[in-house]
Amino acid sequence: MPSNQEQFASATKALFESQITAFHALGTKTFEGIEKAIALNLAATKASLEKSFADAKQLSSAKDPQEFFSLTVTQAKPTAEHLASYNRHLTDIATGIRAELTKAAEAQFSDTKSKVTALVETVTQNAPAGSEHAAALLKSTIDNASAGYEQLTKATQQTVETVEAQVVKATEQFSEAVEKAVPKAAKK
Repeated sequence: MPSNQEQFASATKALFESQITAFHALGTKTFEGIEKAIALNLAATKASLEKSFADAKQLSSAKDPQEFFSLTVTQAKPTAEHLASYNRHLTDIATGIRAELTKAAEAQFSDTKSKVTALVETVTQNAPAGSEHAAALLKSTIDNASAGYEQLTKATQQTVETVEAQVVKATEQFSEAVEKAVPKAAKK
């Protein structure tokens, strides 16, 4: 029968390997999200440069200040729409990254918790007589830490969802404001 020390060393090694795997998965997901954000930024920058050049060319052809102002107002709406679209795409990327990281973190936490619980069970079964109180205290501590982690995870998730909803709402309000402003300015 293996000793408590051997069992502890084996369990510690398994936890360490599990954590390395989890960090690798988290790093990979983060890197994939960053790649998507960079690709979006490059595409948005290229489109913005092309649009800016076309808009400048169009503005330079204005025959008088009124036409110049009218063109400026007309160009504002598509610019706002592109900005809103960019914000939606960026929010989608961030939401996807968050979902993947949350999923990986929850799986890692569950795996670690089960391994630690199994280790504690094994150690307490082989513990000397009279150490039942210490074993119960250790189990209670692990259960309390797990409950605290779960509460923190839920609170963080609610906060992120609230922030994402506010960003979407602000983007929609910005788009609506531009849509209302463009017809008013064009009439002047």
